[in-house]
Amino acid sequence: MHTENLSSFQFDVSIVIVSFNTRNVLRECLHSAYREAGSLRVQIIVVDNASTDGSPAMVEQEFSNVLLVRSEINLGFGPANNLGFKLAAGRYIVLLNSDAFLSEGSLERSVAHMDATPNAGLGGGRLIGRDGSWQPSARMFPTVVSDLIVLSGLAARFPHSRFFGHTDRTWASPMEAAEVDWVPGAYSIIRAEALAAVGPFDQRFFLYYEEVDFCKRIKNEGYSIWYWPDIVVVHIGGESSRQVRSLQLSRTGAQLTLWRMRSMLLYYRKHHGSSAWCAMAVEAVWYWLRSQRRRWSKNPDRRASARVDQSMISIMNTAWRETKGGRFSPEQPW
Repeated sequence: MHTENLSSFQFDVSIVIVSFNTRNVLRECLHSAYREAGSLRVQIIVVDNASTDGSPAMVEQEFSNVLLVRSEINLGFGPANNLGFKLAAGRYIVLLNSDAFLSEGSLERSVAHMDATPNAGLGGGRLIGRDGSWQPSARMFPTVVSDLIVLSGLAARFPHSRFFGHTDRTWASPMEAAEVDWVPGAYSIIRAEALAAVGPFDQRFFLYYEEVDFCKRIKNEGYSIWYWPDIVVVHIGGESSRQVRSLQLSRTGAQLTLWRMRSMLLYYRKHHGSSAWCAMAVEAVWYWLRSQRRRWSKNPDRRASARVDQSMISIMNTAWRETKGGRFSPEQPW
């Protein structure tokens, strides 16, 4: 059992919010955080990733109690949260996306669950859209086989199968608490002792897989990861990515795809060694097979999709080369 000296913490919870050009939803996020603080002693830290939409000024003008950290460059998700970790003085640290909003009682329930589960290093809640739609909230670590199942569409086709629905646990009731492998970074609560034991996010991951790696290290340290459905968080999703896309990306989202592939290779090399090559090969072969099936179609949309598949192979080859097979993270910001 892991224990900590509660008297050594200045706050019950430190909420770390990373923002990149999300001023309006960030305002809503901060209002929800203050509203749900309740009787808890809460510290709120906003790390701004070089926003150009006036987000930092809004925070300074409207939320004077927020500790604002300005980065001159876009650090990505993990490294920006690491800046917040350095300032966090709570016995629990909550990661909250700037486009995520706490529902009634969610923060107090989070603390209560962590207090009642001393071996829990990190916990997450039930993510929903504004319309109440379910979002993957309790997940299992990726494998080469599970990646192929998702790519092939079999996971979506057979969601109630324990085998095909393994990655997102779509076979399980979202209303049942469970010990899982990892939870999305849109909302999570971390035990300060666990963070001290495993260290911050691996800064080689600029975007994608950073929370998967983080949870894997927490579990390797002997802690458990939990999903609690009575912690409800409304998550819009993709706000920062849409800003990146509007500034840099082609219509196909090639840049974000490259980042995902880089991070996938870094993750597999770090935790599974030579399986990084298998992960790369499986995805590349899948795109090649699909492109061959589509390229001779009389349907122009399918032929266009075949060209996209070919570009995906090229992007994967680039990711493999730039990361030296998952051994090296390119200079950041990506």
